[in-house]
Amino acid sequence: MFANKVNIVRPVLPQFADLAADAQEVLLTGMVTKGRHLRAFEEAIAQHLGVRHAIAVSSCTTGLMLTYKCLGLTGAAVVPSFTFMATVSSLVWAGLKPVFADVDYRTTNIDPAAAEAAITPDTSAIIAVHNFGNPADLEALKSLAERNGLPLICDAAHGFGSLYKGEPVGGQAVAHVFSLSPTKLLIAGEGGIVATNDDDLAEGIRIGREYGNDGHYGSAFAGINARLPEFSALMGLHSLFQLEEAARRRNHAAKLYRQALSEIPGIGFQQVSEGNRNSFKDFSITIEEDHFGVSRDTLASALEAENIDTRNYYDPPVHRHRAYRQFSPPAGSLPNTELLATQSLSLPIWSNISDEIVLDICEAISRIQRFASEVSNVTQAVSLRAVAPSAS
Repeated sequence: MFANKVNIVRPVLPQFADLAADAQEVLLTGMVTKGRHLRAFEEAIAQHLGVRHAIAVSSCTTGLMLTYKCLGLTGAAVVPSFTFMATVSSLVWAGLKPVFADVDYRTTNIDPAAAEAAITPDTSAIIAVHNFGNPADLEALKSLAERNGLPLICDAAHGFGSLYKGEPVGGQAVAHVFSLSPTKLLIAGEGGIVATNDDDLAEGIRIGREYGNDGHYGSAFAGINARLPEFSALMGLHSLFQLEEAARRRNHAAKLYRQALSEIPGIGFQQVSEGNRNSFKDFSITIEEDHFGVSRDTLASALEAENIDTRNYYDPPVHRHRAYRQFSPPAGSLPNTELLATQSLSLPIWSNISDEIVLDICEAISRIQRFASEVSNVTQAVSLRAVAPSAS
């Protein structure tokens, strides 16, 4: 279908000319960290999200680590397993035990009922994820957290560009922690944002990202170096100017995908609640082999042969990672998580992807489904050749 590789994502970055004067100033002054661009970026993000505090950090992961640390969490935290590994690694680094709760198959986000069932006297927090940019059920989760006297913390790595009931995700929990890495809509190269209305938490994050320095060359607590450089803050500020257009363009591409793929049997789509907007950091579909004709993995291999890049997020889910198997729940406890891990496939999407590319990808998927038997035969033959012993 394509002569050259269509990557899963292509970062859309600010123009150098728009950054040149400020970048030159950074170099001339030598103020490469903790300068005016960081302050301007944090103020602009706080205003955009409608929160009192937006603290820039070196990554979403360090932002999560510091958030857990500064809230003084101990014991266990309820968390989904159908998520990126950093959601859980940051918990373990903070000394917490992850207790995995199942997700809603339709939204791919943590199921509030499953989260409630996972709460024990040892639970100190509920962690939600806006998976692929789809806002979690914040109203139900916040109510659950408040009834149990627990903080609700959101891994909002995919959250810039997402709307919950018409408002940016960010102020609807004790903290939202965002990513600014190159696969996202708002890009700073690398980096993260902790958004909160909690004054004490915000102060703790600011101290924690500076090694725990209390301002007198002493340590208020054991912090880390999680500062965001001036160049990253500058890029992030200009990327913020492009955010709304990026979100609208991705939603347009997602609509095209849905329209073109909706008539193909065996393909399912992530459900976005009315009044919400998915950022579509990823556009992910599900493949039911019995109806589509081939498995998710076979479809991915066939698309690779068409020069179309895809991702099997999140396979394996986190509870089956070697580092976290000790926390794995009994077999059968996470049926939706396990099913999504075998069926979910993310297709290429970025903030200026063309209609032509989207429609050609859909045509490739349609052809694979129409010739499912032939595709299956070819992939089986290739697999057999791969495992056959070589002649000596």
